[in-house]
Amino acid sequence: MSKVETNEERLERLLTKANTLPLRPGVYIMKNNAGDVIYVGKSRKLKNRVSQYFQNSQKDYKTTKMVASVHDFDFFLCDTEMEALTLENVLIKEHYPKYNINLKDSKSYPYIKVTTSEEYPRIIVTRSRGADKSKYFGPYSGAGVAYNIVDTVCKTLGLPNCKRQFPRDIGKERPCIYYQIGQCMGTCKKGNSKDDYSAAITTALRVLSGDFLIAKEELEKRMYRFAETENFEAAAKCRDSIAALEKISERQKVVSSPKAEQDVVALYSDDKCSVISVFYIRAGMLVDKDEFVFSADEIITADDIPTFLCGLYHTREYIPREILLYDDTDSESIEALGALLSEKANRKISVHIPKRGEMKNLCRMVYDNAAEKAAKFKDASERDNKMLAKLAALLSLEAPPYRIEAYDISNLGKEHITAGMVVAENGKLKKKDYRSFSIRTTSGIDDYGAMREALSRRLSHLSDEDGSFSLRPDLILLDGGAGHVSVVKSLLEDLHINIPVYGMVKDEHHKTRALSDGENDISIAREQSVFVFVYGLQEEVHRFSVSRMDSAKRKTLKRSVLEDIKGIGPAKAKKILKAAGTITALRNADIGKMAEMGISAKDAILIAEYFKSKEEDKK
Repeated sequence: MSKVETNEERLERLLTKANTLPLRPGVYIMKNNAGDVIYVGKSRKLKNRVSQYFQNSQKDYKTTKMVASVHDFDFFLCDTEMEALTLENVLIKEHYPKYNINLKDSKSYPYIKVTTSEEYPRIIVTRSRGADKSKYFGPYSGAGVAYNIVDTVCKTLGLPNCKRQFPRDIGKERPCIYYQIGQCMGTCKKGNSKDDYSAAITTALRVLSGDFLIAKEELEKRMYRFAETENFEAAAKCRDSIAALEKISERQKVVSSPKAEQDVVALYSDDKCSVISVFYIRAGMLVDKDEFVFSADEIITADDIPTFLCGLYHTREYIPREILLYDDTDSESIEALGALLSEKANRKISVHIPKRGEMKNLCRMVYDNAAEKAAKFKDASERDNKMLAKLAALLSLEAPPYRIEAYDISNLGKEHITAGMVVAENGKLKKKDYRSFSIRTTSGIDDYGAMREALSRRLSHLSDEDGSFSLRPDLILLDGGAGHVSVVKSLLEDLHINIPVYGMVKDEHHKTRALSDGENDISIAREQSVFVFVYGLQEEVHRFSVSRMDSAKRKTLKRSVLEDIKGIGPAKAKKILKAAGTITALRNADIGKMAEMGISAKDAILIAEYFKSKEEDKK
């Protein structure tokens, strides 16, 4: 029998191995005793960096926790710091290590695009920045931000924000309601001046660039020009646009010189969480910001900022000419990051840490923003933890339920029976883990059978090696009472799985009243935080299951009934329907009439038999 290695022996073994590493740039990979990658890091001097982990020195809570799980490590030697930074990013994306920070949201970021190459340029929101002649602004932190800006600019300047295309659609339809209420210049009207449209687009470009003062001056000149020619209605519109423009400019704080195009990055970190705050400054104004919150397990220091930024600009695509860092990041890592981003952007990107003056104060402001976000996150987490502890006490659970899965069944008669599953982790909805199940084997309207089928299919994946279905829920909540709970408990017994199951019981007003264990109702009314959480979860799972059922219904409505006939696919069904005109005409036609329509004898016989069988079913 082999001797079990003590913690001291493990650390001594790893330190001895680390001391054999060269003093060269490289990437190291920490692994646990199962061989899983739990952390990936880089260093310009591998030996010094890796050996620090296993020395008897003071470490923060997160690093101590990670080192306690390390059984072995691998490494890759690199020629330069830039090469090490690139390889580190690749390995993190490949392995998603537990203790590395990960940009979990891989969405593409939205831009505002002005199609300046068109005769009548449009202002639209897009998620790709093309190499065309259009003007792009952004990227923005979310689509809501971008659409709100477009909507405000268009209404302020009277630009059309509809799907009509100009000049093609000029004079084809009457102006819409936005023209009637003075929020659109009515480009679709015949005889309207193209010059007004061009002037508005020019002003919009100024506004989107952050040049509010110049845009205001242009509008004032137009206003006085209209007033001089006694076109008081047009002058009044300019006056209103100036007022609206001033409101837009008030929302965007001037933080730098008028020509500044910068991203400012700062990290706040403690034992409970880490926050990276990024301010996006365009034309000297703070136009947007992002805040990235990382859990207590994820290790991040100032030296990890270059890795983070590589991931950020992979998703955002656009890189400004200057990036300011608050944290005291290693100078060689900064140089490597600048070189890597310059290569990606095809132009010089400056990355540096201001030491004094306005730029240092700007970095401090971003750091304070990150600290404030962390404080709010910790307060919310503490409230959620207290709520989950109260929920655990009410249900006599051994520990607070970290992962909760809630289920609901929705149907439209006997068709489109759908089970929805929503997930909450640490008291927060985790939408990327939501799933829906189209009920296949349960016949008729049988909520209990449908619930059993959905849970059976979901729980069959608990043994998977990865994926959200491999995660074991700490608590299952069902939108239903004792009957639903009894069915699922029976299923869990058959599968030899021990997971607490409760039903979310509603009162006569269809509001959450209690949780049922299958025999007794447990009131949650007196615990306000628990009540609000369970009520929200029940509403969310109901909304989700109904939306999925409705989506399935819409898909079938788009499908022709002719596709139910064996041998007739979508293309042929479309061709037959075009020949007949309507389904009613086809239903009333005999085989001879269908032949006159150009339908083959074989298909005509199948169609006639199909409609005949449907009539017999009705009888």
